[in-house]
Amino acid sequence: MKKSLKRTLITIALALPLFFLLAACGSNKSNSAAGSSAAKTVKIGIMGSDDRIWQAVGKVAKKKYNIDLKITKFTDYNQPNAALSDGSIDLNAFQHQFFLDNWNKAHKSDIVSIGDTVLAPIRLYSKKIKSVKDIKKGDEIAIPNDATNEGRALNVLATIGLIKLDKKALPTTADITENKLNLKITALDAAQTARALSDATAAVVNDGVANDAGLNPKSALYVEKVNKKSKPYINIIAANKKDAKNKTYLDLVKAYQTEATKKLLQKYYKGADIPAWDITLK
Repeated sequence: MKKSLKRTLITIALALPLFFLLAACGSNKSNSAAGSSAAKTVKIGIMGSDDRIWQAVGKVAKKKYNIDLKITKFTDYNQPNAALSDGSIDLNAFQHQFFLDNWNKAHKSDIVSIGDTVLAPIRLYSKKIKSVKDIKKGDEIAIPNDATNEGRALNVLATIGLIKLDKKALPTTADITENKLNLKITALDAAQTARALSDATAAVVNDGVANDAGLNPKSALYVEKVNKKSKPYINIIAANKKDAKNKTYLDLVKAYQTEATKKLLQKYYKGADIPAWDITLK
């Protein structure tokens, strides 16, 4: 073998380990960069079947904050907070502050609000009558049975003038002091109130339940008034307290609280859900 060729082969042999070492370092740097830019998955729980708003928010979150939003749908008001507490989901968005405060107290949990979403006035619906004035003696009215929404519904009936109540923030049917029409007020699971319209004369129905049931908010006999007293009923995005300052979760709140979301709420719900993160209540 010629000396020049031999030297060349030796040089190549000596250089190969250095080449692979550099390649490996480059690969590690590349993998490290890929890891740092990997999408962050956030699991959020909502109530009902209509997730059009959150699907749109998910697209914004992905594009702007590199968040992969996974939506879990629940059918029972007791499920989303339980799932949040046990870590099955990261956030939920289905409740107002009044509901959350009552839940934390009853279950000794530590869930907090990290952002406002909408204010959704509850409504009195009927498939049998056209006006509150048509409610007659002995008629049945269905209301939600969870502590906060039962009180909210009873306050609506009192505002209409159908009953009178003891002055309590969260009254129950036991706090009815006057019921001149001897109305049968039936407290049901919130998800069942819309179905009760087949039998009851009327029902006070939460907005999400009404939407899932295909009820037209414009057909309601009465709409809860929006004023300063509505503040505790603003819906929220909730997290476990330990995650209240989690940047990814706060970025998701930003992805929700946009003008684009306002337009979608108007498009889909025609004013039934009011954007509440910058609302002024009078």
